[in-house]
Amino acid sequence: MNHYPILLDGEWLTTGEVLEVRNKYTGEVMGTVPTTNKELVDKAVAAALRAYRETPMPPYKRYEILKKTSELLLENKRYLAAILSGEVGKTMKEALVEVERTAQTLEISAEEAKRIHGEGVPVEASPGAENRIAFTLRVPVGVVCAITPFNVPLNLVAHKLGPALAAGNAVVLKPASVTPLIAVKLAELFVQAGLPSGFLNIVIGPGSTVGEWLAKDERISLYTFTGSPGVGLKLKQDTGLRKVLLELGSNSAVIVHKDADLQLAAKMCVDKSFGNAGQVCISVQRIYVHRDVHGIFVQKMTEAALKLKAGDPNEDTTDIGPMISEKEAERAEAWVREAVAEGAVVECGGIRQGALFQPTILSGVHDTMKVACEELFAPVVGIAAYDDLDDCIRRINLSRYGLQAGIFTTNVHTAFKAAREIHVGGVMINDASQFRADAMPYGGVKQSGWGKEGPRYAIEEMTEERIVVMNLQ
Repeated sequence: MNHYPILLDGEWLTTGEVLEVRNKYTGEVMGTVPTTNKELVDKAVAAALRAYRETPMPPYKRYEILKKTSELLLENKRYLAAILSGEVGKTMKEALVEVERTAQTLEISAEEAKRIHGEGVPVEASPGAENRIAFTLRVPVGVVCAITPFNVPLNLVAHKLGPALAAGNAVVLKPASVTPLIAVKLAELFVQAGLPSGFLNIVIGPGSTVGEWLAKDERISLYTFTGSPGVGLKLKQDTGLRKVLLELGSNSAVIVHKDADLQLAAKMCVDKSFGNAGQVCISVQRIYVHRDVHGIFVQKMTEAALKLKAGDPNEDTTDIGPMISEKEAERAEAWVREAVAEGAVVECGGIRQGALFQPTILSGVHDTMKVACEELFAPVVGIAAYDDLDDCIRRINLSRYGLQAGIFTTNVHTAFKAAREIHVGGVMINDASQFRADAMPYGGVKQSGWGKEGPRYAIEEMTEERIVVMNLQ
């Protein structure tokens, strides 16, 4: 067992109170981290503000640090993946992919650090402004507070740190308390890559204390948060007029139309319903299948799901590891039982062993069932039949969430109809909802949040546009 000190103003600190981080499969303590009191939170914000004001980094320096950190991630890929697998419970296959994607996220952020620019504004075309020239600058907002979730605790940290640092901001990072170890290791790599003191500071503790202190600190200019809608709403209320980027919940839907490639649709829906034990905000949760192909699709998807193995995430043959806790697995089990009591049919799975939950497919799901209308965040997917595409899209849009959706069809008109009419942040055509390339804009509507991630788009969020007007008279 190792102790992981936190980074604060360029120093590695520990405190009297520590938090135990457990391996999600074995339950053994795999490391400890210090918890942060109010004095240290204040110190972290002060350090970030001082670094931003007193030692601004030029763009090429930001590029070099982010690029070097990306390279260090790949050099330490297996070691970092082992930490990820342990503290999250994801399989080694998934953990290795996350490390690789994190390296890509930081590499993209590095490149974008050299491309931040304003634009010319033709104010001279306005009467009375003929002798003026104007242009805009994009300037960093200052101190960014990043609050990250447990499910993808390396790449989602990078999606906040990479753009924030690329834009020239300083950051106070609060990782999820159940998975903070990998964030500390990422901070070590940033320091090794030459990040100046104060530009990255880590605080750890409950949202009810540490989160509250951060939300009320007016030295922070922007908050970037990934988590539940309830917590996101409270953060927005607590921070007033300061900018907040919110990546919140979802219950992502996929349409399988009657002309779809059913083999492709079944494979993609299996791959993207159960990855990371279903604990991804854009995991497939609702599948609407045209009645003409409903039976054969359910059969194909069930056959594919039955080939998956849930178990020890360290074994090469394991496809699905444990959920984040036994409590969450019990909740998923209860929701499945409730759906069955309301008329759903278990096609496969539905079995819990501690925190392990077998990949589960439910058919006969209705839109009012909790497994359909709430965010499930478990390796469970529900299938419903539809007859009319317009009605299907209407049913999808009734959800209070709107992050991503997918449609399988061979008809381009059907595909574009879905793209235009499904009220979400992203529509995937001939792919499931859980597709994300790290360079693309990513974000939702309604209670799935607002603001965009993806390095280029996040940099726009994390900078301010400033107009400069020169009077040539």
